[in-house]
Amino acid sequence: MEFSREKHGELTLVTVTGRMDAVTAPAFEEQCLSLMQSGEKSLVADLGGLEYISSAGLRSILSTAKKLKAAQGSLGFCNLQGIVLEVFTVSGFASMFPIHDSLDDALAKG
Repeated sequence: MEFSREKHGELTLVTVTGRMDAVTAPAFEEQCLSLMQSGEKSLVADLGGLEYISSAGLRSILSTAKKLKAAQGSLGFCNLQGIVLEVFTVSGFASMFPIHDSLDDALAKG
């Protein structure tokens, strides 16, 4: 799994590519916690390049979201496709988190 990050006004975009499974999911959480420790509170994860997400990935997302919420922050997602979108829908995550069709949509809605 690979990450990149970009600042867009108040939002920080975390682009995730590859697979988020039991081996790689902790790295997602570490990346987000690192951003939180540097003062970022509004994160949007671009999952357009994510090929697969396991239950360990979902747990990592949930843990990160709880920590952000406790710090009055937020976690949203954009560009979900294929199996990743299906997992988010079936698991209920699509109704728990802001899901944006595109980065532009996420930026517009802040």
